[in-house]
Amino acid sequence: MKHLIFAAGLALAVALPTYAADDAKKETKKVCVDVKGKDGKPEMDKKTGKVKQNCKEVKVHKKHEGTAVPEKKK
Repeated sequence: MKHLIFAAGLALAVALPTYAADDAKKETKKVCVDVKGKDGKPEMDKKTGKVKQNCKEVKVHKKHEGTAVPEKKK
């Protein structure tokens, strides 16, 4: 029984690094949104004179092609 558990654990240890490597290859893009004040107008940066922006890194997902769902007969 101990050998079976050891073999299963060893198989998981060998297989998991390949899954972790796939996660590192995810594509991301930078998305920026203008900051708006309480009155709804865009806030200006005092130093640069440009509109303040909040930027975040967002994952890009692949769109998969699929087949159309068949119409249900009544």
